[in-house]
Amino acid sequence: MHIVVMGAGGVGGYFGGKLLRSGARVTMVARGAHLEALAHGGLRVRSSVEGESLTRPVAVASLVGRPPADAVLFCVKSYDTEAAAAALRPVVGPDTAVLSLQNGVDNEEKIDAVLGPGHALGGAAYVFATIEAPGVVAHRFGGRIVLGELDGRASPRAERLRNALARAGIPVELSTTIRRVLWEKYLFICAQAGTTAVTRSPMGVVRATPETWRLYRLLLDELAALARAAGVGLAAGAVETIVEAAAAIAPEATSSLHHDLLAGRRLELEALHGHAVRLAERLGVAVPSVFAVYAALKPHAAGGRG
Repeated sequence: MHIVVMGAGGVGGYFGGKLLRSGARVTMVARGAHLEALAHGGLRVRSSVEGESLTRPVAVASLVGRPPADAVLFCVKSYDTEAAAAALRPVVGPDTAVLSLQNGVDNEEKIDAVLGPGHALGGAAYVFATIEAPGVVAHRFGGRIVLGELDGRASPRAERLRNALARAGIPVELSTTIRRVLWEKYLFICAQAGTTAVTRSPMGVVRATPETWRLYRLLLDELAALARAAGVGLAAGAVETIVEAAAAIAPEATSSLHHDLLAGRRLELEALHGHAVRLAERLGVAVPSVFAVYAALKPHAAGGRG
């Protein structure tokens, strides 16, 4: 398989590096100093779990003239979805699977709106990895992927991609209920990102502060009600399962939203809390805690330090 990694940042670099080490044919799309470092010095992944590795990817800024892709790991920030999907056109064929590993629950629709219906696969990546320096990805924990066709069918292309990921040593699962998976991760990300970003604190502080820990639960409850109103069948006890998982997260853990906020970078706020606020308004669902987080972070959404 020829696999294109669209967005070779933390998530794309981590999974792309594992695919490369397994012998897969990988093309990574990056930009700026990170692209220069990948092209000349290779990709270095520093994992607190797996140790350090160095691979030599094909790293490009543009896919024009490149061979067709059998699959794409689509790992750009949610605010770049449409532009990145358009940049894929030179390598996307009728059966190319474009696996979104992004935050949010509406990226797949945006991808198909650009590339045509049926290209996007739903995916959830349970990993925390960031660019530490140009050409260097730091992996702190996690590394599992769940993927599936949006209509719930089992398809040969999804199975081929699952097998390629498994050969690379990536824990991977095919799901026939991927929309439920996406929403359950969305609940977790919104609560985790919201509390750690608003408080500028890691999870140990969030849990040790009763009011903030209560905010975490309120966000989950409101988003679960929104999911039900939107017709999403969450697993029984989904909120309790997330609370239990959050209680076991390392005390130093934060979120990508927290990381970007402190670095003064643009935030994925609209794909997370902003999407929930707008959907809640359309469906007539009250989400006061979600709105409060959204309003508090909105001044920082475009980047800068406020």
